[in-house]
Amino acid sequence: MAGDLETEILVVGGGPAGLILTARLTAMGRSVICVERAPPPADPEDPAADLRTTAFLRPSVETLRRAGVWEALAPLAAPLRIMRIVQRAPDAGKPPRVSADFTPPEEEEAGGPFGYNIPNAALRLALTRVLAERPGARLLAPMTLEHWIARFDGVRARLSDGRILRARLLIAADGRDSEIRRAAGIGVRRVDYGQKAIVAALSHEAPHGYASSEIHSSGGPLTFTPLRDPLRSGLVWMTPNLKSARLMAVSPEAFEAELQAEAEAADLGLGRIRLLTRRAAWPIIGQLAERLQAPRLALIAEAAHVVPPIGAQGMNMSLRDVEVLAEELAGASDPGAASVLGAYERRRLPDLRLRGFGVDLLNRAAKSDSRAIRDLRAFGLAAIRDVTPLRRTAVRLGLGEGG
Repeated sequence: MAGDLETEILVVGGGPAGLILTARLTAMGRSVICVERAPPPADPEDPAADLRTTAFLRPSVETLRRAGVWEALAPLAAPLRIMRIVQRAPDAGKPPRVSADFTPPEEEEAGGPFGYNIPNAALRLALTRVLAERPGARLLAPMTLEHWIARFDGVRARLSDGRILRARLLIAADGRDSEIRRAAGIGVRRVDYGQKAIVAALSHEAPHGYASSEIHSSGGPLTFTPLRDPLRSGLVWMTPNLKSARLMAVSPEAFEAELQAEAEAADLGLGRIRLLTRRAAWPIIGQLAERLQAPRLALIAEAAHVVPPIGAQGMNMSLRDVEVLAEELAGASDPGAASVLGAYERRRLPDLRLRGFGVDLLNRAAKSDSRAIRDLRAFGLAAIRDVTPLRRTAVRLGLGEGG
């Protein structure tokens, strides 16, 4: 029909990962159409906006630079200069058992932070605006992929407005419940942790010092992530489902009181804490696709893998997908060739398995009520803090360097 479309690469999913992938590939000169079922992002101040934030660690920031979007994102970003981990005492009123502040490797020579924290709503809006001016990029939203079929030389897809779209490669960035992954017959291994992550934006009396503070007690970590305003932070509070339901049901004042008690028990020194936004809760799962590719198809981000929000691993694993796929596509005459997609899977799947296993262990340890596990956590944190080679190794692995 009139208005049918053709492109080299079709990306389905216009969340942060899909938009960054579109930017990264178009910066290489590829033509990309990104299809997203939700309307274009609203003003970040909209009450319905996504309350989560994303921490982009050093390797991910380099991907953003290569994608040509960092200049637009930098004004939104809060530097992550300290990663603080606190093992809270099990009894109220007692000081933390162990507290450790980690700074970036070679901070003095490099002069840079671990990375940067950006609110998701502002992130999506900025990326959308960049792509609107980018040659080779086109964002169709709201739009869905109704049907697609892989052929020898490409993909033929039907959009929800009836148009036919032809591409050489289809990339699924359509989230943890990916319809494209399911249609391709790619299975997943899934773990339900029986937890939810409560997210919100907060204000506090004392500046955060651009520290991301992760408090461990039992039930899951509670994390304060710095925003650009030194008196504001994002909150990610992982708790078992029953506690999460109670915390979501209590009044804002009661919620603030419980949060205040946790922050004071961890000796964060933030002063009086107030909610700035509504609260939202997200289920915590672990998930890994059995494969990352099929004929003319590649999976990235949450379509391929999901991990609990510990140590800022989730989005940074996704941007590693973006970077590796971009590297494999560089110079490829056929972006959907089996050799290209096979090389992408061989490079990414072992790392995803290893990091997924590591985050799974960390979350199980963090949510445990066992005194023995708490003692082991405290001992391990003290060792990493106090033994220089262990500290350097832990920091580099957390950044995704050498992993």
